[in-house]
Amino acid sequence: MRMYDIIKKKRDGYELTSDEIDFVIKGYVNGKIPDYQMAAFLMAVYFQKMSERETYDLTISMANSGKMLDLSSIDGFKIDKHSTGGVGDKTTLVVLPMVACFGLKIAKMSGRGLGHTGGTIDKLESIPGMRTNLKEDEFYSIVRDIGFSIAGQTGELVPADKKIYALRDATATVDNISLIASSIVSKKLAGGADGVIFDVKVGSGAFLKTVDEARRLANLMINILRKFGRKASAVLSNMDQPLGRMVGNSLEVIEAIETLKGKGPDDFTELCLILCREMLDLAGLKAEEDEIYDTIHSGKALGKFADFLRMQGGNPEVIENYDLLPVSSKTMDVRIGESGYVNRIDAELIGVASMLLGAGRVKKEDEIDPGVGLEVLKKVGNFVEANEPVARIYVSEKSDIDSAIKLIKSAYKISNDRPQSPEILLEVIK
Repeated sequence: MRMYDIIKKKRDGYELTSDEIDFVIKGYVNGKIPDYQMAAFLMAVYFQKMSERETYDLTISMANSGKMLDLSSIDGFKIDKHSTGGVGDKTTLVVLPMVACFGLKIAKMSGRGLGHTGGTIDKLESIPGMRTNLKEDEFYSIVRDIGFSIAGQTGELVPADKKIYALRDATATVDNISLIASSIVSKKLAGGADGVIFDVKVGSGAFLKTVDEARRLANLMINILRKFGRKASAVLSNMDQPLGRMVGNSLEVIEAIETLKGKGPDDFTELCLILCREMLDLAGLKAEEDEIYDTIHSGKALGKFADFLRMQGGNPEVIENYDLLPVSSKTMDVRIGESGYVNRIDAELIGVASMLLGAGRVKKEDEIDPGVGLEVLKKVGNFVEANEPVARIYVSEKSDIDSAIKLIKSAYKISNDRPQSPEILLEVIK
C-alpha cells in the first residue's frame, strides 16, 4: 500500500477502504508519512468529501491512535458534553455541577482556546491554585467523590488529531464536515463516556454559520457515536451574539458563579437549563424544569462547584470574593454615536476584540492574560442612547486597545425598530 495511490484515489473522487484510511492515520502518527503527503491527502478530502462510512473509519482510526480512557471503575452513567465553540461560552462550568446533582458522572477532558473562541481550561486556570493537569487515578477519584472533574487533554489521547489539526490549520482544510466530525468524535470516544451531548453553535460567532450546516454536522457525529455503541444527541444553539455578557477568562468564571447563584444572564441561564435537561434525558432520567432549576435555587450546584475547586487545588473563597480573581482593574467604556435599538451584534468581532485585548490566542504557543476581556453592556433588543456605553473593556499594557475598540464598534448595528430578542435554542436532535 502506497500513500501516493491513496492520495490519487481520493483526489479522483473514489471511496477509500477501512484499511487505506487506517494506513494513512497510523503512517502519519508514526512519522512514516510526511507532512507534504498528508497535506495533499487532506486537500483531496476537502474537495472530494468523505462518505459517512469513510468518516466513521477515519474517526475510529484516530481514536485508536492513542490511549482510550476506561471509566468502568466509576459507577453510574458516564456522560460528556462538547461545545463546538463560541464567544462567552462558559456552560461547562455551570452545567457539570448541575448534572452531578442528579447522580450522573462526568469525566471531562477539555482544551484551551484558539482564535476568537475561549477554552474551558484557560478559564479554570484563572482561578488561584486550580490544577487541570491531573493523573488518571486522581481524575477518576474526583469523579467518584463529587460527580465530575475537568482535566486538560493529554498527548496520550488521540495524538493523530493533534498532528492532523495543526496541519489542517496551516493548509486551509479546517472547514470540512468529515474532518471536523472525526476530530471531535475521536476525542469523545477516547474519553470513554457512555453518552455525549453536542452543543453545536450556529451564527456569526460560531464556526458554523447556518442551521443546515450545524444540522449536518450534528447528525453525522450522532450517527458515528451510535455505531460505536454510545448514546448521543445534539442541541443547536444561537451564537449570533455573545452568550451571556462576559467574554474573557476570569470574567467568565465570575459570570458562571453568578449563574450558579441564580443571578446569571437570561440567555446563558436558559441554555444551561436546556443542556442539563438533555443530558439527563440521554441518561434516561426525566426531571421537571423546576427540579433542574432547583439545583441552582437550592445552592446544591454551587456547593458541587465549591467541592470541585477544593478537590483540584482551587481557592473556593473566590465564590464569595471575586477580588481573588486576577481581573484587570483598568477598564474603559466603548461608546457609539448612534441612538436606537441594538439590531445585531457580530459575535465573531467581539471574540476577536477580546483576543486582541489578550484573552485569546492567535497561535497555540501564545500566552493569554486571564484578567482582560470585555463586558457586553447592550445586547440585541436593548435601546442605546447616543454616546451611551455598549461595552466595557478590561485591559492591560499589552492590549491592542485601539483595534479592539474599532472591532467592538463595528460589531454593533443600530436600528430605529426594536428587533425580537433571538431565541437561544434553535433545535434539538435526538
